[in-house]
Amino acid sequence: MSANDSFRRTKIIFTLGPATESEAMLEQLLHAGADIVRLNMAHAKHDWTRTVIRRIRAVSKRVGREVAIMMDIKGPEIRTGDVSAPIELKAGEIFDFTVRPGMDAGQGGGAEEVRSVGVNYQDLAKDISVGDTVLVDNGLLRLEVLEKNDARIRCRVLIPGELKSRRHINLPGVKVNLPSFTEKDRADSIVGLEEGIDFLALSFVREAKDIELLRAFLAEKKSKVRIIAKIEDQSAIQNLNEIVAACDGLMVARGDLGIECPFEELPVIQRRAVRTCIAHGRPVIVATHMLESMISQPVPTRAEITDVANAVYELADCVMLSGETTIGRYPLECVKMLDSISRRIERETGDEWRPDAVFTGERMKVLKSAIVLANELPNSKLVTFTRHGFMAQGLALLRPAHSPILAFTPSMEVFRQLRLLRSVEPHHMPLASDPNDTIEHAIAMLQRIGRIAPGDKLIIATDILASDRLIDSVQLRTVR
Repeated sequence: MSANDSFRRTKIIFTLGPATESEAMLEQLLHAGADIVRLNMAHAKHDWTRTVIRRIRAVSKRVGREVAIMMDIKGPEIRTGDVSAPIELKAGEIFDFTVRPGMDAGQGGGAEEVRSVGVNYQDLAKDISVGDTVLVDNGLLRLEVLEKNDARIRCRVLIPGELKSRRHINLPGVKVNLPSFTEKDRADSIVGLEEGIDFLALSFVREAKDIELLRAFLAEKKSKVRIIAKIEDQSAIQNLNEIVAACDGLMVARGDLGIECPFEELPVIQRRAVRTCIAHGRPVIVATHMLESMISQPVPTRAEITDVANAVYELADCVMLSGETTIGRYPLECVKMLDSISRRIERETGDEWRPDAVFTGERMKVLKSAIVLANELPNSKLVTFTRHGFMAQGLALLRPAHSPILAFTPSMEVFRQLRLLRSVEPHHMPLASDPNDTIEHAIAMLQRIGRIAPGDKLIIATDILASDRLIDSVQLRTVR
């Protein structure tokens, strides 16, 4: 069997929830090809978090497929307060958001009868301006700011609807002064680090400084966890280049992006984000609403199939499932669907756009030569060895046309982090003191597991021993 026949370059992330947290379902999802498990900490309790992380590790070991775990911390968030009963807002109605503690829903904001609801961010009135738009409940309700004072923000309802308790508020174009890394995030992260997570996804990243604050926290904890920056508002788009340069990976979180930005801009933002990440050598995840209809239906819409296909055509590293696998009725079918679509589209992408990366270092130029060779040889596989993941990441950013990147590492931590990278298939193996011995051991392992066959071409990007010093090299070997 040719290695390429069983190889999927695009990685799959699924979010754990009631529909997928059992050992039986986890085992099925891992067998189906899931690469990374996401934990959404917006509502997760610490006891549950510890339990499911240990369960994921145990199931991974049992089925022989070690997957990575990504903790997605909540980040800054503005929400409405509790209401005793849903409030039906009518078009043209005047409505108040109160920022003074003690003003509950239904109280008047002045002499006239004006209904209101509290918000959890006391400085909102300082950040917002007259004429700004307030979106509530994922944009289902739209209001315009008419006036404000220290106690309330008075608005007119533009798009009516029902307002329930604790609904999320979006403020397109408004820069709020909430901290990027909250006390809840800190407490959640400590639990994740204690349990050995592999990635931390930081929500609502607005500038590179947000990532630097989280990196300082990780350094304080002596952690090598990789940071995934989630772009979810207009500030992030304006600062995209500096955010990508500062993070270890990017998530295009299309849910909030689709609320914060005009709908027609979303595909443009996605494509720009993917290409910016590739140019900087950062992995990129396309997330949210990929197979939304499969929460309740056994098959996706034709538009959803095309949406997934576009992410693969754009050469994104990962596609991600959210509600489909937390509360959906068909979580296993969703993972299989992503797998099937990705494999089919990948057979069409050999001559697609490829990154025109800037190569400033000698090592990157060596890796580029390996990619050129792999692209020109049929039945080729790229092989590399890495202690920290950088060799594999360098090869991955060059997006080989058809060859898998078989990356060997002695570190289980790095092994799991390599799950994020497009085209990279990680293998856990000790590295010998003699680089040639390491290569021979890797080839023997690949033959033993049926990953390579006689006649396959191996392009090996590694260092070799020459006159008592290590030098970068590209070797071509034919499997016998």
